[in-house]
Amino acid sequence: MQIKVQAMGIYQTNCYIITVDEKDFIIDPGVNATEWVVKNVTNPVAILNTHGHFDHVWSNDELQKKLNVKLYTPKGDVMLLKESSWMPDLPPSTPDVEVEPNEELNLQGVKIKFHHFPGHCPGCSMIEIGDAMFSGDFLFERSIGRTDFPYSSTSDMKDSLQRFKKFDFDKTLYPGHGGTTTIKQEQQLADYWIGQL
Repeated sequence: MQIKVQAMGIYQTNCYIITVDEKDFIIDPGVNATEWVVKNVTNPVAILNTHGHFDHVWSNDELQKKLNVKLYTPKGDVMLLKESSWMPDLPPSTPDVEVEPNEELNLQGVKIKFHHFPGHCPGCSMIEIGDAMFSGDFLFERSIGRTDFPYSSTSDMKDSLQRFKKFDFDKTLYPGHGGTTTIKQEQQLADYWIGQL
C-alpha cells in the first residue's frame, strides 16, 4: 500500500491518495485538491469522505465528474455537503453511496471499513484500509476534534472516545490535519480528553 498526502487550503486539510493493488482511493479532497489529485492518480476507484465539513469535501463534485468515480460519504453528514454555515460558497456534492455507520465495503477487492465515531459531527468516521486508519477530524496527534460546531455533540464525543479505547489492535493513524500518530498512542490520552469535555 502506498499513501500520498497533501495539505490543502488555509486549514491545511490533509487529502490522501491510497494505492492498493494499483487501485487509487482518494480521501477528503479539500479546497483546490483537484489538480494535485489528478496529477497523482493513475487508476482512481473512489472518493471517500471521513465526514462532511467543507474543508474535507470542497473538491468532491469536481473530482466525481473529472475522474468519473463514485463518492462515498457517511450517512449522518450528507446534509453538510449541500450547505455550510461557514462557507456559503461551498460547491455542493451528492454522494453516490451513503455509508451506514460502521459499514464495511468491498471496492474492487479492497476492504474498506468506516468506523463511526460521532461527536465532531454526526457522521464523523475513521476509515480503515489495510494497516492504516484515516481518522479525519475525530482524532489528531495528541488532540481530538472540536465539539463546539453546529451539529457537534460533546456527549457523542465522550461515547466515541470510550469506544475507541476498546480497540484491541494498533495501526498508524493518518489525521485530517497534522502528522501521523497511532491508535495506541492516542488511546493513552482518551481518558484525559473525556475529562476535558
